[in-house]
Amino acid sequence: QVQLVESGGGSVQPGGSLRLSCVASGSAFRSLTIAWFRQAPGEERKFVAAFRGSGGNTAHYADSMKGRFTISRYNARNTVDLQMDSLKPEDTAVYFCAAGTGIILSSLRSGARYAYWGQGTQVTVSS
Repeated sequence: QVQLVESGGGSVQPGGSLRLSCVASGSAFRSLTIAWFRQAPGEERKFVAAFRGSGGNTAHYADSMKGRFTISRYNARNTVDLQMDSLKPEDTAVYFCAAGTGIILSSLRSGARYAYWGQGTQVTVSS
């Protein structure tokens, strides 16, 4: 069993930055693939970024987030952060941390492959 707790959401003006954190407990963190997804009102949940487990050291991003978002993994602290810069109003959503094991690269962006989810943290970008 894995428990995920997100923090760091809030309100920010367009062009601003926020840093989200996801702390995992309950299982071998290094073996977990950890991802961030987001869901805006009335829309389906969408992949944001991920770090694969078991030594995977390559970050993966949704195309629209490349260059603005940075995912970082800190195994010693069981934490995965999402640094979000140059935020836009369309980035407004609830951001979820997700974790799973045995997720192959081609399935990384599929939320159905992740067994564990956090409660989510609201990010609002508005002037």
